[in-house]
Amino acid sequence: MLDPADPQLVVDSRTLHFSWLPADPDGVAALVPPGLRPRADRQVFMNQYVVDDAAQTSGFGAYSLTYLGVSLVGMDAPDGVTPGGWWTHYVTSSPRVRGYAAARGAPAVLGRTRIDVRGDLLVAETVADGVPVIRARARVGATGHEVRRGHHRYLTMRDGELLSGVYPFISEPVTPFEVESVEFLAPDHPTYVLRPENPLLIPWGFYAPRTSFAYPGGLTRYPLETPARADGAAGHQVPARRSRSGLPSGS
Repeated sequence: MLDPADPQLVVDSRTLHFSWLPADPDGVAALVPPGLRPRADRQVFMNQYVVDDAAQTSGFGAYSLTYLGVSLVGMDAPDGVTPGGWWTHYVTSSPRVRGYAAARGAPAVLGRTRIDVRGDLLVAETVADGVPVIRARARVGATGHEVRRGHHRYLTMRDGELLSGVYPFISEPVTPFEVESVEFLAPDHPTYVLRPENPLLIPWGFYAPRTSFAYPGGLTRYPLETPARADGAAGHQVPARRSRSGLPSGS
């Protein structure tokens, strides 16, 4: 079993990472524990990614993963701009990754994620508890010379303590990129509360066939009371018409 105190490196994962505004803002806010504050717009984020080969990791092996969560106020990444996030769901195909993440307080369960790209159409699907729960569709182009780099801050709870981890990343996004639809397929599944509003509003997002990142060594303990900061939301709005796939833009 991997020691959760040890750092781990992943290179060249295929990554679909974006955010939306939810259909049930109050339900989303209720997922955030006392002492943390969701953004005023209750923005939700999701990362669906696939690591195709064990040679791309320092110890995890090949696996797939989807995590979802709620963007926070007052817990920014080191750049002082990127909001920190509270992980609400964490679905991985690897028992090894599940154990490692759960020891860090992540709500990790077993499942699988697939990402298929045919032409300019990307379809990403997450299965949890043996049931398809999320399907995202996006139009994607090719990678160019752009490289994104920085850090994300994600928070978890373990043994009654709030834990914070800062995760460095380097990503090569494609252009163009447009999310067409996000379907939550299982109304009885706990992820359903995070479903997007319709029309779908995407504050930010990207697809990258090569994203590298690290789980840093150790975690920082935080007091439960956190400072507030100004909120803001901007992004492109998917029209309320049906997308080119024939599905509603939000579900």
